[in-house]
Amino acid sequence: MSDLRAELDNYLALRRALGFKLRRAGLLLADFISYLEANGTDTITAENALAWASLPANASSDWWAQRLSVVRALARHLHAIDPVHEVPPAVLVPARTHRATPYLYSDAEIEALMAAARQLRSPLRAVTFETLVGLLAVTGLRIGEALRLDRDDIDLAGGVLRIRETKFGKSREVPLHPSTVEALAAYARRRDQLCRRPRDASFFVSTASTRLLYCNAHVAWLDLVRRAGLKPRSGKCRPRPHDLRHSFAVRTLLGWYRDGADVAARMPLLSTYLGHVHPGNTYWYLSAAPELLTLVAARLDAAGAQP
Repeated sequence: MSDLRAELDNYLALRRALGFKLRRAGLLLADFISYLEANGTDTITAENALAWASLPANASSDWWAQRLSVVRALARHLHAIDPVHEVPPAVLVPARTHRATPYLYSDAEIEALMAAARQLRSPLRAVTFETLVGLLAVTGLRIGEALRLDRDDIDLAGGVLRIRETKFGKSREVPLHPSTVEALAAYARRRDQLCRRPRDASFFVSTASTRLLYCNAHVAWLDLVRRAGLKPRSGKCRPRPHDLRHSFAVRTLLGWYRDGADVAARMPLLSTYLGHVHPGNTYWYLSAAPELLTLVAARLDAAGAQP
């Protein structure tokens, strides 16, 4: 093991001890160290950091900026130990800050996705993805949270999901509607009939009897979107799994506004349910739907008209 690779291991161990998961960063930095070793150097410079970050040549500047940012973090750490390492300036690859436009699913589109899942050739794959789509739609879970669920995380008797050590190292409990509990129980029974010897404790299983991987789930999602006939609404508005979370949040807010509820008082509840660190992250959903903005504007007008 080279000295630089050992330093990387120390850096990752330190950051992870502080609560950072660094899954993607760890993989990228290992590749960067391999790149330096292949070029016969054990020193980080702005030149070799930029050369590595700009790979592949046909990637977007946003991806290059992400790659450079993980190297900069490592370089700052190593520079404090040995100034021979350079910290590459962030302006070498300027990133554009933007969000994808949410694809807000209608009830009919969610039903179409679930119907498409039922058409999959493998009975286990069919029931797994039908249930996964339904769970994401009615709970607003992140897809990674759903894929990491173990069987012990599903309390069917209590009607609660336990989400452990998710984004920002937070855990939470998610209460379930009785119909959702019933659907999860039905999936568990069918799963156990079709997969009698699972290889781990995951709730959702693949046809290999293992936990579903995100990359495979994403490929399956694209297939479901195609089968369901869903089309992008623009170049920045495509049907993604994460947009089921957006759709859940927007439907919840719409219901509150239509019922005349005190939305500001309830927002912390929605933030907690979704696992947001700050309620401000949840307020972003207010701008996600024209119908929602119309209700907000109408309430503001009514408040302004009061004497």
